[in-house]
Amino acid sequence: MKLNIKAKNFTLTEDIRIESEKKFDRLDKYFHDEEDMDLKFAKEGVGYELEATMFLKGGTILRAEAYEETYENAIDRVIDALVRQIRKHKTRLQRGRQTGDSIKFEAFDAEEKANEKEEEIKIAREKTIPVKPMSAEEAILQMELLNHNFFVYEDAEDMEVRVVYKRKKGDYGLIVPTK
Repeated sequence: MKLNIKAKNFTLTEDIRIESEKKFDRLDKYFHDEEDMDLKFAKEGVGYELEATMFLKGGTILRAEAYEETYENAIDRVIDALVRQIRKHKTRLQRGRQTGDSIKFEAFDAEEKANEKEEEIKIAREKTIPVKPMSAEEAILQMELLNHNFFVYEDAEDMEVRVVYKRKKGDYGLIVPTK
């Protein structure tokens, strides 16, 4: 596993780098090739926030984040979340819903296969919505009025589709799709 590690609000020590590489090496057994992963550590208050993002062949993105008092605990939580995502992705690949050969199926032992729940992806509801031209600020107000976690709109300046969303920290994010 090739890690690209960045730190915010503190100095990244060699100990953190070594510990990260050692712990994330656990994920190597799930992949055929060496994969790249972006790690972003941030010192937030009394703890550490860790975001991990991995771009697999075929366009699949694995992402996990955790906030813990120690960076070691944050790493452990992120790895656990990524392993769960890898298992789900492997199940989907085996069912033929997606293509890709990033995951090594033999890395999962018989016990894991027996314990896996067959999760079926179902779309429970489909909505058709008109997208109206507006600014990001207007979209956030509309989202708050509707008490939603996200809102799809058309940007008034460039007439492109955008999505605003409420983040776990309470602030807002903006998704700008690209082709």
